Order: sequence, then structure tokens, then C-alpha cells
Amino acid sequence: MTSEHPTTAGWRDHPRYPDPAIETLDPRFEPYRIFSAAVERLHTGCRWSEGPVWFGDGRYLLWSDIPNNRILKWEEETGAVSIFRKTGEFANGNTRDRQGRLITCEHGGRRVTRTEYDGAITVLMDQWQGKPLNSPNDVVVKSDGSIWFTDPPFGILGNYEGHKAEAEVPQAVYRIDGDDGETTVVTEDVLGPNGLCFSPDETILYVVESRGLPHRKILAFDVAANGRRIGNKRVLIDAGPDGTPDGMRCDVDGNLWCGWGMGTAALDGVLVFAPDGAAIGRIALPERCANVCFGGAKRNRLFMAASQSLYALYVNTQGAQAARLFSGAASTSVENGLESGPATGNFAQEVLQEDQQQDQNHRREVDATQIGQDAPNGAQGGFGDLVQEIANHIDKAILRVDHVEGHEPGHDNLDQDHPEIQHDQAGN
Repeated sequence: MTSEHPTTAGWRDHPRYPDPAIETLDPRFEPYRIFSAAVERLHTGCRWSEGPVWFGDGRYLLWSDIPNNRILKWEEETGAVSIFRKTGEFANGNTRDRQGRLITCEHGGRRVTRTEYDGAITVLMDQWQGKPLNSPNDVVVKSDGSIWFTDPPFGILGNYEGHKAEAEVPQAVYRIDGDDGETTVVTEDVLGPNGLCFSPDETILYVVESRGLPHRKILAFDVAANGRRIGNKRVLIDAGPDGTPDGMRCDVDGNLWCGWGMGTAALDGVLVFAPDGAAIGRIALPERCANVCFGGAKRNRLFMAASQSLYALYVNTQGAQAARLFSGAASTSVENGLESGPATGNFAQEVLQEDQQQDQNHRREVDATQIGQDAPNGAQGGFGDLVQEIANHIDKAILRVDHVEGHEPGHDNLDQDHPEIQHDQAGN
């Protein structure tokens, strides 16, 4: 670019502070604005930008350019943009797992993949019950290492962002277990599942219903305390006649920063919603925004993948990190001003008790079988009582940890083990 249009301005002349592209819709948005921060265009020349993901350890951002069949890389230090990968698989949503590896949704291969440290590609899931997935769209990683992704048919409707094909499985939100790789459907009750993210304390899963009737919606589901199921579906945000929410992320206070657009040009950009679903702020862009993520050294820079370009804005908040395992977790939601919905505790506790009872019964059956096989003759009774007493103590300890923390025991915390790898709430 010439000096008349430096990169800090990009598509426009330098705005006068405060940037008029940043609009307050509710006084609650004011604390998140920075007077001397403006929207910057970092790159243009894409066909459809999607799936931004921040790599704090390398100080760079990756994002997908779906029709051009590539993943691009923007370097924070130099501003240079290069091709990270010419995928051949029409990459869409991206995130990072708890070990810092790239997780990608791919339309072309109709699969979710992991990029290993040496660059090798591991297929995590490409079918359900023997049939190919539709076209995995967006993905997040929970603090227990599980991978959650949406699977609408958008990438197989034509040959522009994938390969035209017929859908063979229902549209769904899937979960891949972080320990054993088990795949499960968490819900099929979303019309056109699209963007998704967790609340900072991971008690709520937000999912965009992009084929909702009569309008698009952002749905909220309560997450069971064991982190495996969801329930209590409700509409958090009705997007209205022309509203088009897409990808989204939460900040540390539970606000949703949502890519938005289509309908009219006046809607293009990012809309910010408080945890109660009220629109509190807007970032106007000259293009429809498909997805966002937080990044930068302090997680206080919002990156926006919007149609043909990549934009950024410094904000006075931070992207939510994946929840940590510590005894104060129960009070975090209160301190951050989160609202978990009217039935969160009841649903989570009911599912927790049901699953733990099943686990306890299974362990007792295994213990009884093992005792019968291994105990010396005449000693089964006394030895069995001792083993059962120990098992009961373990069950009670697990119940207390799961109830307070809402996580599986034995999880290694990436943020503590590898502080050089920064993540937002979704693993970015």
C-alpha cells in the first residue's frame, strides 16, 4: 500500500478518534471501548474468509479462504501474509486443542482433522455410523480436551466451497472425546447448525441456528456437569428478518462477539451481546463478517474474518480462556456477571447423578468379578468388604470434585504446563 493508504487505515482514510465504526447500543458496552483504537484492515484479496485462530506462541493468526482452498497466515511482527497451507480440502472453521495443535473443519474431505507438530494430518472424524459427514463447519475445544463441532450441509450444496454431494446423515452437533476419541451426537435439534462457543465457565453452549424459522437464532444449551451432554434448549437471540449471525466467541465477562451481516449493508460487521441476550455494541465493517477470535499478547485484540478481508480491533476486554481446574470455579460465573439460565443447576445435577450412578454400578460389578477371580479361598468376604470400602471412598471423592469443578478428574492443564501457548475460550 502507498503512504496515502497505510495498513492502519486500509480501506479508508484514518478515522478521527473515537472511531465512528464502533457503536455503543447499550451503556454496558462503554467499558469495552478504547478511545484511541480503530478498526484496521490487515489483508484483503480473499474470496470468503472464515475460521480465524490465534497462535500466541508464534505470534501469528491463521484463517481460511474457503473458495480459494487455502489457509492463510498473518504475522503480528511484520504484517506479512503468506499461504500456510494449500489444503485441497476447503478448510472452514479452525481452533487449537489443549496441546496447541491445529484442529480444522474441512468441507472437501467432509471431516475434522488435527495437524500434528510435524505437519502430518490426522483425521479425527469423517463419518457417522458408517456414512460420511455433511461438511463440518465450526469447531471449539473444551477444557477437558473434547472437540465439539457443527455439521450442516452448506459445503456440499455446490462446488464453490466444497464438492457437491447429497447429505447422508442428519445435521448435528458432534462431540469427540479428548481421552478415547469416542464420537457422539450431542444434538440434532438445530436447523442448520453453524457457529458455536462455550460460556467462560463452560456451563452454556451457544449454537447459531442458521436455518431457523422464521429467523436465524442463537440458541443456548445447558452443559451437564460431566461435560458430555447438553439440555434445556432455549432461544437466547432472535436475529430478526435480516439478521445473520455466524461465527462467535465469548469474552471473559460472557459477552458474545458475533460475526454478522447480509440483509443490508447496515448490518455488516460484528454485533456484541450481553449474557442476557441484549445487543450492547456494534463494529461496522464494509463487508459481512463470518467469524471472529481473540488474540494478541493479552488476548485483547479481536480478529474478524469478513468476506474478502481480515480486520482487527483492540478492545478493553479479553477472550475467554478454557476453564481451569481450581476450587474457585463455582464463584467465577458470579464474579463475571454471567447468567446461566433458569434450569442450569437442575439439569447439570440430574445428569451428573445419573452418569455417576452408572459409573459406580459398573465399577462395583468389575470389583466383584475381580475379587471372585483373584481372592484366596475363604478370604473373599473380608477382602471384598475392604475393596468395596475403598471404592466407596473413591466414588465420594470423584463426586465432590466433579460437582465443584464440573470436569473429568485427571485433566492436565495446558495453560499451566505450557504458558507460552495462549488460547481463547475455544482453544484458540
